[in-house]
Amino acid sequence: MSGLVAVTRDLMDASRIRSAVPTATVVAGVGGPEPARAGLIVLDLAAGVDPAAAAAIGPPVVAYGPHVDSDALAAAVAAGCADALPRSVFFRRLPALAAEHDPAP
Repeated sequence: MSGLVAVTRDLMDASRIRSAVPTATVVAGVGGPEPARAGLIVLDLAAGVDPAAAAAIGPPVVAYGPHVDSDALAAAVAAGCADALPRSVFFRRLPALAAEHDPAP
């Protein structure tokens, strides 16, 4: 298990994630080996990745997206994500989410 893997294509989001969790791995999709080894996957719903595909990998998935897109947030949970948060809430909770799924003792 390698901690937090963020799936996003947004460079600003990637920067914010790395700032909050320096050990995070940022990838553009779920096809590589990194998501399968993660303790937690965070999924930008704007990345164009199917939430069900991310959830099928195994580690818990927390999706995030615009607060005005409540349908997409609800669909992510229905697709198997552990949670789906509005962007503002996600970035506020990110350090705690990472700590909660940190493989270090």
